[in-house]
Amino acid sequence: MILSLGSARVSRAGFGVAPKRTFLVRSIVAKNHNHWQKFANPRRLRQHAGRVCSPELVHPILLTGVAITHIIETHIHADLVSGSRELCARLESAKIYASGEGGAEYGFEPEKIKDGDRFTFGEVLVTARHTPGHTPEHMSYLLSEADHPDEPWAVLTGDSLFVSSAGRPDLLGEKHTKQLAEQQFHTLRDFYLNLPDHVMIYPNHGAGSPCGADIGARLSSTIGYERKFNKFLQFADAKSFTDFAIKTAPPVPHYYPVMKKVNAKGPAVLGNLPRLPGLSPKAFKDAIEKKAGILVDVRNMLAFGGGHIAGALNIGGTPILSIWAGWMLDPEKPILLVLENDDDLERIVRLFVRTGYTKFAGYLIGGMKAWHAAGFPLERVGQMSVHELNDRKSSLQVIDVRSPGEWKKGHVPGARHIYVPELGKRIGELDRNKPTAVYCGSGYRASIATSILKCQGFNDLWNVPGSWEAWKKAKLPVEGADGE
Repeated sequence: MILSLGSARVSRAGFGVAPKRTFLVRSIVAKNHNHWQKFANPRRLRQHAGRVCSPELVHPILLTGVAITHIIETHIHADLVSGSRELCARLESAKIYASGEGGAEYGFEPEKIKDGDRFTFGEVLVTARHTPGHTPEHMSYLLSEADHPDEPWAVLTGDSLFVSSAGRPDLLGEKHTKQLAEQQFHTLRDFYLNLPDHVMIYPNHGAGSPCGADIGARLSSTIGYERKFNKFLQFADAKSFTDFAIKTAPPVPHYYPVMKKVNAKGPAVLGNLPRLPGLSPKAFKDAIEKKAGILVDVRNMLAFGGGHIAGALNIGGTPILSIWAGWMLDPEKPILLVLENDDDLERIVRLFVRTGYTKFAGYLIGGMKAWHAAGFPLERVGQMSVHELNDRKSSLQVIDVRSPGEWKKGHVPGARHIYVPELGKRIGELDRNKPTAVYCGSGYRASIATSILKCQGFNDLWNVPGSWEAWKKAKLPVEGADGE
């Protein structure tokens, strides 16, 4: 999503006149792995982490004396709930602009943008370009100086072109994948590769997003660098590109189709974050026993392992909680929350809201300190270092819960692969009576997995903090990398 601060002049009539003081803000509302940039002029760019639908970000912008006037979508998102309608509802000065290409249909009424439409914001000219492939309606936005409209210096690529990757073409289902892959091939080859090498790219996502395969960690790049090193830009024909794009795509999160429908219809405007009742340990225990909600513990893996409430699912309270809540939870079931600190409540609830979780049964006041002070029982998950795992792996059931792509690049010798979202339906393949150690990339997903296994009667159980990252840094044996 793009925000403009200050009015704009557009190549089609009726969109306004540019004032002297203008800003352009690029952002993805309610998305992980993203930052926003403020262009005080075409030669300066400042990066700030934030979420534009958050008051703590919007208020400082408004205090500068400018107005947010344009909220521009790149496409109908599938990963997280778009914050465009929420933000628009908070402001009297803004309109939502969305693609009018590719047969896009909406359950609300955004201003439609067509290929070639131009918005002038002071010295900055924004040119909309239809870049289908990730989705049929996808739009990217060229940035240039108003005095040099045909010499772009940057492009906001949305989910079309990423650092070291490109937007996946398979999110609308198998029926549409081939056509979208061919469109993506032509978008990359006929649009992006025809831009000059110096043009900077600013994509929606960084590493870890399922919207593309092996997206790079950097938040920006240049066309020249990507031309040389991006594997998705090296294909001369659509068929080989399509085969590669489908083969390398990570698993599709099962909640993506739900998010796609929510964003096309238009997310409900909440006005405020959901209110959660604070529950004493006794009331919280009663709520668990009455099955008032799904028990989710958002503390870090070491705290969870050291002592947690029986039946809790551990999804750590970092920004990627939004994605893993989407993978692991039913949005129709209320959530009972265990926090690291009570002060974290608003931040954690906001992370749940980003994937549409607005139903809560309450949170444990005082957290686990209050729980064990009340004399209630605890469960534990052991923590095993990578060195101990290496020494004991022959006597353990070692489970790798990373994605298939990560597994293929190398794994712990003798490990068994079950991607964490598939664990619940594949538990029958595992031996509950055998000592079990679980690892992922860092330990985060492994802690989700061990909390699932703990609930299923795996008692001789360890999580591996640091996991694959620590294993590699310790230079321990690797199986499966480069065909070995």
